[in-house]
Amino acid sequence: MNARRLRTSLRGWGGVGAMAVVCALAAVFALLLPVSQSRESSGTGVDGQGVARGEQAKAEDCVDPQDQSLAPDSGPQDGETIQRIKKNGYLTVGVDQNSYRFGYRDPNSTSASAKLEGFDIDLAQAIADEIVGKKENNVHFKAIPTNERIPAIQDGKVDMVVRTMTINCKRLEDVAFSSPYFETGQQVLAPKKSDIKGYDDTLAGKRICSASGSIALEKLQDDLGKVIPKSADISTVVPNQLDCLVRLQLGEVDAVVTDGALAASQAAQDPTVQLKGEPFTDEYYGVAMKKDATDLIRRVNQILVDYRKADWQKSYDTWLAGTLGESDGPPPVQYK
Repeated sequence: MNARRLRTSLRGWGGVGAMAVVCALAAVFALLLPVSQSRESSGTGVDGQGVARGEQAKAEDCVDPQDQSLAPDSGPQDGETIQRIKKNGYLTVGVDQNSYRFGYRDPNSTSASAKLEGFDIDLAQAIADEIVGKKENNVHFKAIPTNERIPAIQDGKVDMVVRTMTINCKRLEDVAFSSPYFETGQQVLAPKKSDIKGYDDTLAGKRICSASGSIALEKLQDDLGKVIPKSADISTVVPNQLDCLVRLQLGEVDAVVTDGALAASQAAQDPTVQLKGEPFTDEYYGVAMKKDATDLIRRVNQILVDYRKADWQKSYDTWLAGTLGESDGPPPVQYK
């Protein structure tokens, strides 16, 4: 979180050995799980005040992308998208399965089918529980790489993506987002012994890894030769952020650029690396959905109203406090 500043003093979590187990577990691809909770109250402006109508903002009108979502609405009747989900009997959600503490399979589990868990998984389960109802197998998780998040939504492979996905104006051309549920910012991850000091001239001649389809890659491409030296090598692009940490551990790259929350989680997985410098952007995660699924967008925003009040802090304390430190709570919310 840029405004709230991520802590750079982190707890270790098993190093390279644990990562090897995570990578092995990443071969398992989907999971069915029951879910839990939340609902009601609508608004425009700040959470829970009044009701407003209107369509998802066009990208060309976008200034503050995190403020472009539709106002929440529990609605007396379900729209076409929610009716279809209820008829199916489950919500299909695109998630990550190797982002420690956000969406991952516990490498310490003795089960070959270790359950998906984490901050994003809690939220996805809460949404499914509210829309479909509390019953067994009311959510189907599909593990998807970073660069397949938007195609998975557009092609109807998933109803939504809850996968550390930053809201930005470019993505609003292709998908719709909920109101923000988490605040973060791009940051540099490198070995502790490295002379890299942050997102600056110390990246000169350094090999930098980022994920395909990520904000980090876009930022690196835009800033090369301007904010960071032209001699920086940004050619290492991988499907998932975890792959960057493995490349860093193997000495194939000198640094990773990703958002600070994921970087902090990766540093917690390997105590030989650390965050370098401060976050250099302000970003927000949102739940991504089809642009025309307005009933689903409004319903998810309504669920988030209650989730922020009742369950957000509990989930944060369970999954993220150990690596990110004390939280100031969920980000402020405005609607279009």
